[in-house]
Amino acid sequence: MINLVNTLAAAADAAAASGAFNGNFALAIAGAGAAIAIGMIGMASAQAVGRNPGAFGNILTIGIIGMALAEAIAIYALIMALR
Repeated sequence: MINLVNTLAAAADAAAASGAFNGNFALAIAGAGAAIAIGMIGMASAQAVGRNPGAFGNILTIGIIGMALAEAIAIYALIMALR
């Protein structure tokens, strides 16, 4: 009986550990994707302002909205990883 309990406890620990690994891996991928997206948005915004300095305000607004949406994906992944 004690061996059965120990076996079930070990299986539960292994399942929890694999779930934590999957959640951490998903969070790492989402964070990397968000970082790449924010970098690309910043690069494109800098290039756009360099080409047309008069449109700085509009470009800044669109860039900030794009960065916020990209960062939201990382936040959603964090919530799912903690679940």
